[in-house]
Amino acid sequence: MIPTGFLPPALGPQRTFALVAGVERYDISHRWNLRGPARDALRFAHWLTGPAQVPPGNLRLLLSPLDEPEALDWPDSPAMAALRTAYRPATEENVKAALLDELPQCDGDLLWIFWAGHGYLGPRQELMLPCADARPSQIRHLNLDSALRWWRTDLVKHRSFPLQAALVDSCRVDAPRDARWNFGSTDYGGGSSVPGRRQFRLYASREGEAAQNDAERGAGRFTEALLAELGGRSVRESVSGLPVAARSIHRTFRELRDRGEGWQLPQFLVDRDWDACSFLDDDLAAVALPRAARLDQQAWDGLGALFEGRELPRCAYEAYAWAFKAAGCTTPVGGGLPGDGLLDVVQDLDERQGGHGGMPLAVPFVRFLADRAGTAGDAAWAGRLKDWVDTTRERLALPVLPPPPPPARTTVVHVGLEPPPDGGPGFRARMWLRGERTEHIWESQGAPVRLDTVREELLRQLALIGAAPTDGGGAGPRAPGGVDRIEFHVPYELLDTDFDQWPVPRGPAGRHRALGLLHQVVVRCPQERADTRAEWHTSWRWLCTRGGRHPEAVRVVEEAEVTDALGMELAERPAPACVLAHTTSAPHAGLLEAVLEGGVPVAVWRRGGGAPPPPLLDLLAPAGPDGRPDPGALDVLALPARVREVRRAAAGAAAAGARAAAGDGQPPAGEDQLVLLWDDPDDIPDSRSLA
Repeated sequence: MIPTGFLPPALGPQRTFALVAGVERYDISHRWNLRGPARDALRFAHWLTGPAQVPPGNLRLLLSPLDEPEALDWPDSPAMAALRTAYRPATEENVKAALLDELPQCDGDLLWIFWAGHGYLGPRQELMLPCADARPSQIRHLNLDSALRWWRTDLVKHRSFPLQAALVDSCRVDAPRDARWNFGSTDYGGGSSVPGRRQFRLYASREGEAAQNDAERGAGRFTEALLAELGGRSVRESVSGLPVAARSIHRTFRELRDRGEGWQLPQFLVDRDWDACSFLDDDLAAVALPRAARLDQQAWDGLGALFEGRELPRCAYEAYAWAFKAAGCTTPVGGGLPGDGLLDVVQDLDERQGGHGGMPLAVPFVRFLADRAGTAGDAAWAGRLKDWVDTTRERLALPVLPPPPPPARTTVVHVGLEPPPDGGPGFRARMWLRGERTEHIWESQGAPVRLDTVREELLRQLALIGAAPTDGGGAGPRAPGGVDRIEFHVPYELLDTDFDQWPVPRGPAGRHRALGLLHQVVVRCPQERADTRAEWHTSWRWLCTRGGRHPEAVRVVEEAEVTDALGMELAERPAPACVLAHTTSAPHAGLLEAVLEGGVPVAVWRRGGGAPPPPLLDLLAPAGPDGRPDPGALDVLALPARVREVRRAAAGAAAAGARAAAGDGQPPAGEDQLVLLWDDPDDIPDSRSLA
């Protein structure tokens, strides 16, 4: 509680001003629209003009409701009736006019900023609040951090507004780093800082978290809790009690998290020169629900020895996500690991602790690593990890852990093709089957063979792999679930070959289906990666430790970007790990060279060149909040299955087009023939030259 004597003596309703904004409708796309922020803004304005008794002329109300303004539930009071005729749309121009022109000229002691709507974090972690006139070419917005810095300078009257409080009911997730998300660069500048100005910031969520909105009730959960705390308080009571109210709101959401119902936690920031303290989670320890134990020093010492010299294993993100499930908690919003080392990940888990069952999140994480290490053949490390789990559980009296799920079983046929040493026609060919183990199943003998011969042998092997034994034994087929994926390891010149279109006998009457409709079909070119092996492995590990999803994981390459420097540019950082070719020329005209030179393990293009309508991102990625495909939501590790879905959808559309064409005499529509380059450096059966 801030001592009332610490407040400006004249602080009261007449010297209180506010910007109140609620944005539900956005010009950028109807998919951005959400129901609730306009109602939240009206309710906050009603508290200001009601219990707080602030004159309506001291408010700048900005509303862009989803429905007609007359359809809103306007509170019945003279003050709100005045605001009903004075409000303006929540456009960038109106926001800047109210916050940077009109309110700074007023003579007041307290400024409230209330905002409800979407929110994103920029590259410098500044909170960007999109305005109603946000468009694809320019996402107009309020840069709240820059605006608050501006309000602390002498551009605001020297003795005015010593107290400023910003209350924001929005998400604070990273804005996708994609050319279509053009927020631009917004900085309002400012003069010299004025000592003594103090600012509170109370956010509905922490960095990287989404804020929850109840669309049916038309209310943000944060605003609901905030208004319940403010209740019938006056201006002075609300300001002096703001830290207590914030702690109570934080406690409410923390109890939700303890029950595993979400990770959203309001964050409260207060300058240290205000009552010489800040809002700390530790202050709540005495009143919070019982939490899980934290690791003791002995546990940390053991992990230090176990993790020394160990890179993040491929399964690290799976282990991280499973730890929350095993402890009965909800996985945090946003994919990816919180650090680049095993100890960084465990520290994050330990700080989050665990659910109400008492299990520290770090323990199931290590248990998962032990299980996967044993499966991968590292029995020594698996045993040490399991010993740490057992001794830690016994020492901290932790409950029994369920076993981790077994690794997903994928049956893959690898088809290796190499040109003969003398450069003649044909190819040397070899096939492997990888399931629970890897076995060599066929190799060409004698003279090099043609691709037709390879196709016939592949079809024969596929039939053998899925067939039941003919000797009456009980061993069953070699691949009980059939073949999931076929990977063609080919020379550079064959990357654009139509392997996925190879006909496969299917059903009666001589029917055939394309190979890429029955199985996941990808191409690989590992022999071309000798010079960029380090970049290749690094990019793949980066992708795996982020669970296959990240705003920077996917890059769409346009025609103009395919230059001699593109390969070096792609090699500079682990991201992107996937390139989508939106080019009109054949992929061998520079794009694939750049992908291989850059160490990018995954790429998708249309066979023979030509940007597909719709673009590849539209075909492969789920839609984001703006209604357009979101590269950050595309699971790159699931692309083989996703590309097969697209191939099947295209085949279905082509068949429907053929039926329609037969009726009106028009030619059938063509298929979208996608090619997926999928170079997993951890899954190469044998890279030796074929004999």
